[in-house]
Amino acid sequence: MAMNNRDAESANRAHWDEVAPVHLKSYGVEGLVRGESWIDGLQKRELYPVAGKDLIHLQCHIGTDTLSLARDGARVTGVDFSPASLAVARELAEKMGLQVDFIESNVLELAGKNNKKFDIVYTSKGVLGWISDITKWAETISSLLKPGGVFYIFEQHPLTLMFDDTLEGELKIKYSYFHQDEPTHWDDDHPDYSDQTYVPKNKTYEWFWPLADIVNAVIRAGLVIELLNEHDVGFHRQLPDMTKGADGWWRLEKYGDKLPLTFSLRAKNPL
Repeated sequence: MAMNNRDAESANRAHWDEVAPVHLKSYGVEGLVRGESWIDGLQKRELYPVAGKDLIHLQCHIGTDTLSLARDGARVTGVDFSPASLAVARELAEKMGLQVDFIESNVLELAGKNNKKFDIVYTSKGVLGWISDITKWAETISSLLKPGGVFYIFEQHPLTLMFDDTLEGELKIKYSYFHQDEPTHWDDDHPDYSDQTYVPKNKTYEWFWPLADIVNAVIRAGLVIELLNEHDVGFHRQLPDMTKGADGWWRLEKYGDKLPLTFSLRAKNPL
């Protein structure tokens, strides 16, 4: 039986509620609490400075990047649909002495829960697979921006989502690169991406969005694209043969620089 988007999103919310306390332990937040910024150099080069800016972070989960942005001087609002994730984020904010506002909302329903405009709309690292409507997503982002405001996303490259992520050795295409209306149901006993010893009980549904769909949605929403970059580094072990370098980035050494693993996009709301 086909799964409707609302039920799929409810299942996903239960998953993120479940893993929030797991990620508080597995993310290694001690460095963050001590004063580290978790925004990497690549993103800083493309987005910063953020100091003094009103910034909203969509799909913020437990708030590690949200709090990093606040520490780097932005006036930050974090948004997530998981109440358990936001509870952890608020706990971390209090521990770090940072003033951050949080809104509990599905991004696609945010328009009814927020009337503020922002200098920067930010989202990153494993976010688009949970979006059921890319057009409404982009329209929501556009509606959040002040005139001249900037949208920025850093995300895993859609190309990498085609491959069987259970196989070592040669890459094998398993999934379509192109969007399918029916979400993919992940119902196996795959361990959590952050804690390999933990197998989530609540299974998930994800939507695949090719790069063209993402870019075109942003354009249709009235934003002007300023940069679109593709990178041969990843932010987590997405495929079994990926190895982590001393610089903290994950790479697919066997394929060198032949494949994009992540992409970044910055767009501006016209004046």
